[in-house]
Formats: sequence, C-alpha cells, structure tokens
Amino acid sequence: MTKNDVIIMARKVGLPYWYETEGVVNEALLLKFAILVAKQQREEDAKLVESMTLEWPDQPEFAQVERTTIQDCAKIIRQRVVTYD
Repeated sequence: MTKNDVIIMARKVGLPYWYETEGVVNEALLLKFAILVAKQQREEDAKLVESMTLEWPDQPEFAQVERTTIQDCAKIIRQRVVTYD
C-alpha cells in the first residue's frame, strides 16, 4: 500500500484533505494512523496463522515441520515493515 492509496481510502470514507481542514486532519497524522492500523492487522493475521490446526498431529516428524512452518509464517507477517515515506 502506498501513501497515495492511504489518501484515496481516506477520501472514500469522507475524510477531507489536510489542506481543507486547517490542520484538523493532516497527512502526517493520517499516515501514522494508517501505520497503526496496518500493524494491528498484521498482528491479527499472525495470530490467525498461529491458530491453524496441524494436518499431521499423530506423526511427530511432520507435526514438528508444520509447527515450525506456522511459526515462521507468523514471524514473517509480524516483521513486515510499513512506511509511507
């Protein structure tokens, strides 16, 4: 998602552009808010991945590989960086 995407979405929900509000809503605050939302969504996504059930719980070798894969996927989701430079 780009900075422009965030601004377009803000307009879709009726937020005015920062120059129309005399400082009530500004670009910097809008982008900080978007980053917070993205971080929260990433955490929820990672928790969803972690809650996945194992396909091979009765076979320890496969179960361990599955657990590791699930943990790796959750870690990668959490590590994604969101910036709007």
